[in-house]
Amino acid sequence: MQVIYYSADQDAAAWVPGLQAALPQAEVRLWQPGAPLADYAVVWKPPQQLLDEQTHLKALFNTGAGVDALMKLQLPAGVPVIRLDDAGMSVQMAEYVCHAVIRHFREFAGYEADMGAGKWSFRKPRSRLDFPVGVLGLGVLGQRVARSVAQFDFPVNGWSRTAKALPGVRSFAGNEQLEQFLSASRILVCLLPLTRETENLLDAKRLSCLRPGGYVVNVARGAHLVDADLLSLLESGHLAGATLDVFRVEPLPKGHPFWQHPKITLTPHTSARTLRTESIAQIAGKIAAVERGERVAGLVDSNRGY
Repeated sequence: MQVIYYSADQDAAAWVPGLQAALPQAEVRLWQPGAPLADYAVVWKPPQQLLDEQTHLKALFNTGAGVDALMKLQLPAGVPVIRLDDAGMSVQMAEYVCHAVIRHFREFAGYEADMGAGKWSFRKPRSRLDFPVGVLGLGVLGQRVARSVAQFDFPVNGWSRTAKALPGVRSFAGNEQLEQFLSASRILVCLLPLTRETENLLDAKRLSCLRPGGYVVNVARGAHLVDADLLSLLESGHLAGATLDVFRVEPLPKGHPFWQHPKITLTPHTSARTLRTESIAQIAGKIAAVERGERVAGLVDSNRGY
């Protein structure tokens, strides 16, 4: 069995020996132009040349949950694309989102500013019932986030393309219920895959549907959010703030208005990092399943884009 690995920004020096150890029956090598044909490719943001040259692949594995970069390429016909379905990312995402929601709800940023200025301040406690949290996207990560937020007694709404039933979550589904979902939420957490349908979804019209004093947490992709519309709604006061981990251009360009905005908290795309050991074990298990002719989790539907 021949396996190739390529990543635009991950550490091949660790991934290749890790995959080799997990797949002792295989020969694992770093892809280079003109490399011999392989049975499987394990990739992150590969060049089109890799896909054009590798004409005998049985499956293409994406070392992340988001496959939007792959969907921009001309994929080999008939080759299944398989993404990671967790690999330690869901607990990280739940930690991040719960921290962002609670930090906003408890007004910790205001306390930090006051203490930094030498001011001993008090804010009236707020009711969780006034801060329903809407989780936009109920995949593996979204479901874990929704369950985690609900443990802090916030009302939780969930939206998905098709109906899903989760204990403790008020569910909405389909385009016809999207604005109803937004109107029922004050804190919005975006966990959608990036597709043609979801790009620029969070524009002025939809963000304005959030309850007054709304708050946005984007941990999906920067292209979901229309930057200028977010800034305008922060200026008008309809939105109280945002926590952003993803951006249209990464790293976020110097001089971008997000950098110094007093109502925006920024982090450098770190809400849920790929954990190498867990990811390698999952990919090795899926390769073994494909070899046995079994169906595997994380199979990407090219028509939906995720």
